[in-house]
Amino acid sequence: MVAIDASDLLPAERLRTAVLEGEVTQIHRGDKHATTGDTFDIEGTTFELVAVTEQRLGDLTDEDARAEGSPDLEAYKQRIERTHDTEWDDETTAFLHRFEPATERPD
Repeated sequence: MVAIDASDLLPAERLRTAVLEGEVTQIHRGDKHATTGDTFDIEGTTFELVAVTEQRLGDLTDEDARAEGSPDLEAYKQRIERTHDTEWDDETTAFLHRFEPATERPD
Protein backbone atom coordinates (compact mmCIF):
# COMPACT_ATOMS: atom_id res chain seq x y z
CA MET A 1 0.00 0.00 0.00
CA VAL A 2 1.35 3.39 -1.09
CA ALA A 3 0.02 6.88 -0.47
CA ILE A 4 -0.42 8.65 -3.81
CA ASP A 5 -1.11 12.31 -4.57
CA ALA A 6 -4.86 12.76 -5.17
CA SER A 7 -4.17 15.21 -7.99
CA ASP A 8 -2.26 12.52 -9.94
CA LEU A 9 -5.39 10.34 -10.07
CA LEU A 10 -7.96 13.16 -10.01
CA PRO A 11 -6.39 16.06 -11.92
CA ALA A 12 -9.34 18.47 -11.73
CA GLU A 13 -10.33 20.22 -8.51
CA ARG A 14 -14.02 19.62 -9.32
CA LEU A 15 -13.31 15.85 -9.41
CA ARG A 16 -11.65 15.93 -6.01
CA THR A 17 -14.60 17.89 -4.62
CA ALA A 18 -17.06 15.39 -6.14
CA VAL A 19 -15.11 12.51 -4.56
CA LEU A 20 -15.15 14.22 -1.18
CA GLU A 21 -18.93 14.73 -1.49
CA GLY A 22 -19.47 11.06 -2.47
CA GLU A 23 -20.67 11.90 -6.00
CA VAL A 24 -17.71 10.19 -7.70
CA THR A 25 -16.50 6.78 -6.51
CA GLN A 26 -14.41 5.72 -9.48
CA ILE A 27 -12.55 7.07 -12.47
CA HIS A 28 -11.27 5.54 -15.68
CA ARG A 29 -7.86 6.74 -16.86
CA GLY A 30 -5.86 5.82 -19.93
CA ASP A 31 -2.97 4.68 -17.76
CA LYS A 32 -2.75 2.87 -14.45
CA HIS A 33 -2.22 5.54 -11.76
CA ALA A 34 -2.42 3.34 -8.64
CA THR A 35 -2.70 -0.19 -7.35
CA THR A 36 -5.41 -1.80 -5.25
CA GLY A 37 -4.72 -0.89 -1.62
CA ASP A 38 -3.07 2.45 -2.38
CA THR A 39 -4.50 5.49 -0.62
CA PHE A 40 -4.92 9.20 -1.27
CA ASP A 41 -6.02 12.12 0.85
CA ILE A 42 -8.45 14.93 0.07
CA GLU A 43 -8.84 17.64 2.71
CA GLY A 44 -8.08 15.27 5.58
CA THR A 45 -10.21 12.38 4.33
CA THR A 46 -8.30 9.26 3.26
CA PHE A 47 -9.59 7.12 0.41
CA GLU A 48 -8.44 3.60 -0.49
CA LEU A 49 -8.31 2.11 -3.98
CA VAL A 50 -10.45 -1.03 -3.77
CA ALA A 51 -10.15 -2.04 -7.44
CA VAL A 52 -7.79 -1.19 -10.27
CA THR A 53 -8.56 -3.12 -13.45
CA GLU A 54 -8.28 -2.66 -17.20
CA GLN A 55 -11.61 -2.55 -19.07
CA ARG A 56 -12.90 -2.07 -22.61
CA LEU A 57 -14.89 1.14 -22.92
CA GLY A 58 -17.61 -0.93 -24.60
CA ASP A 59 -18.09 -2.83 -21.32
CA LEU A 60 -18.94 0.27 -19.29
CA THR A 61 -22.50 0.59 -18.00
CA ASP A 62 -24.87 3.31 -16.84
CA GLU A 63 -23.82 2.33 -13.29
CA ASP A 64 -20.17 3.05 -14.18
CA ALA A 65 -21.18 6.42 -15.65
CA ARG A 66 -23.09 7.38 -12.49
CA ALA A 67 -20.10 6.35 -10.33
CA GLU A 68 -18.06 8.85 -12.37
CA GLY A 69 -20.55 11.65 -11.92
CA SER A 70 -22.59 11.39 -15.14
CA PRO A 71 -26.33 10.66 -15.23
CA ASP A 72 -25.96 7.80 -17.74
CA LEU A 73 -23.54 6.19 -20.19
CA GLU A 74 -24.54 8.38 -23.13
CA ALA A 75 -23.82 11.56 -21.15
CA TYR A 76 -20.51 10.03 -19.99
CA LYS A 77 -19.51 9.23 -23.59
CA GLN A 78 -20.29 12.80 -24.66
CA ARG A 79 -18.27 14.20 -21.74
CA ILE A 80 -15.26 12.01 -22.58
CA GLU A 81 -15.41 12.93 -26.27
CA ARG A 82 -15.64 16.64 -25.43
CA THR A 83 -12.98 16.58 -22.70
CA HIS A 84 -10.45 14.52 -24.68
CA ASP A 85 -11.35 15.80 -28.17
CA THR A 86 -11.71 12.25 -29.47
CA GLU A 87 -14.37 9.82 -30.64
CA TRP A 88 -15.57 7.07 -28.30
CA ASP A 89 -14.27 3.65 -29.37
CA ASP A 90 -15.80 0.62 -27.63
CA GLU A 91 -12.56 -1.34 -28.23
CA THR A 92 -10.30 1.16 -26.44
CA THR A 93 -9.22 0.09 -22.97
CA ALA A 94 -8.84 2.23 -19.88
CA PHE A 95 -7.97 1.55 -16.25
CA LEU A 96 -10.80 1.62 -13.74
CA HIS A 97 -9.75 3.08 -10.38
CA ARG A 98 -12.51 2.45 -7.81
CA PHE A 99 -12.12 3.94 -4.34
CA GLU A 100 -13.95 4.42 -1.07
CA PRO A 101 -13.28 6.20 2.20
CA ALA A 102 -10.68 4.24 4.14
CA THR A 103 -11.80 2.62 7.35
CA GLU A 104 -9.75 2.29 10.49
CA ARG A 105 -8.30 -1.17 10.88
CA PRO A 106 -7.86 -2.70 14.33
CA ASP A 107 -4.23 -3.26 15.34
